[in-house]
Order: sequence, then C-alpha cells, then structure tokens
Amino acid sequence: MTLSDTQSPLLRISALTKRFGGFTALHNVSVDIRPGERFGLIGPNGSGKTTLINCISGAFRTEPGTILFRDEDITLLQPHVRTRRGIARSFQIPRPFRSMTVAENLMVALDFAAHEHVSVAQRRDSMMSILTQMGLGSKANVSAMQLSQVELRKMELARAMATHPKLLISDEAMAGLSSSEVDEVLDLLLSLASRDITIIMIEHIMQAVMRFSERVMCLDAGRIIAIGTPSEVMADRRVQEAYLGT
Repeated sequence: MTLSDTQSPLLRISALTKRFGGFTALHNVSVDIRPGERFGLIGPNGSGKTTLINCISGAFRTEPGTILFRDEDITLLQPHVRTRRGIARSFQIPRPFRSMTVAENLMVALDFAAHEHVSVAQRRDSMMSILTQMGLGSKANVSAMQLSQVELRKMELARAMATHPKLLISDEAMAGLSSSEVDEVLDLLLSLASRDITIIMIEHIMQAVMRFSERVMCLDAGRIIAIGTPSEVMADRRVQEAYLGT
C-alpha cells in the first residue's frame, strides 16, 4: 500500500519511556504507524514488546512520552476510552467467559462498544457477521469451554473486532499452534488488514512475521534496534545478535 509522505500517521509514539522502580522497560521509543499498515513487532523475551502495547492500549501510563491516535493525544486516556476511540487488542492467552457460549462472549464485547442507538437485533446481526468472518459461524451456540486452541484464538480476535477498531494489536495469536493453524490465523489477519484495519502483530514465528508485515520493528532491552522492511530487519546484525542469538 503506497501512502503519501504527507499523510498523518494513524498512531504516533514519541519519546515513550516506561519505568518500573529502577528498571527502565522502554527507553525513548518513537515510531509512526501509517493508516492501513501491517506492522510487525519482534524482540527477545523481556525486550519491552508487551510493555509497549500495554502503553498503547492504556494499561500502563507513560513517563514521559506521548501517544497520538488519529491526531488526538490519548496519552492520559483510560483503556476503555481508547477502545471506544478505535484501539483494540487480543491477548496471547485467550480469556473467554467459559460459562458462556461463543455468541454470548461476543455479545459482551458488542454491548460494551455499542452506541445507544444500536438495537439488540442489530448487535446480534453484527455478532453473527463477525463470527462468520472468523470462521466460527457454526460455533455460535457452543460453549467457549469446548473450543480448540485455534478456535479460542479466533474468538479472541472476534471479540477485539467487535469493538470496530481502526487499530488492532494482535499479541502472539499464533503461539503454540500447529503449522496449519498458524496459516489459518495468518490468513485471517491478512483478511482483516485488507479491510483497512491497521494491525500491529507481535509474534515470535518469523515466517509469519515475514509474510504478514510491511514493516518490522525490533526491540531489545527496551530500545528500538532496527526498523524497516522484514528483509532489512532480519539482515541487521544487531537483530541477529539480540533476537536470533547469532
């Protein structure tokens, strides 16, 4: 996707730092993410990836640093407000309401995101549309406890999509899946990206990162050590040393 250099970024992170006591988890991180971009985030364990997405989603406060989303300063906004502004995330470990059906799980997210003028019938239609997109249409009335691992990952993404995001943060949605299941989830994310949803994908499966991403950023010890096309980043000596251990 070719974008004008003058187009405003969807997400602008400037000089973001996050400390936990005397430990600096993120140090002066700055990056712009373009509308509609497929953006990969990689790095070794403890590099700051999860801390960064927690700052973007509002779970953590930055200190200092600013976050602009759609040209609006959201640095001090609460997580639920950011969600309603168009930022959604999925979690590496799915957290469904296990006593509910798949449909009921999704309705919770739709009820949270719904505007007052949206009727229950409209939300139910939206629920079935999203489940069908995710390949879970036939599982609507199945208990969440009966889903396979790949189905749970799809439902986690469905719940994020129920908030109608402009930016979706996918946190290791493929971890622990088989090769064929990785392909299923990857195809799903590519399909979502084709609908002009900007996606930040945090992932350790490098084949998936290479196939999905237009740009990749690598963190190490809370600092950006490389950013560029997947091939550029994977050829970077610092990435090979920090991430691949070579």
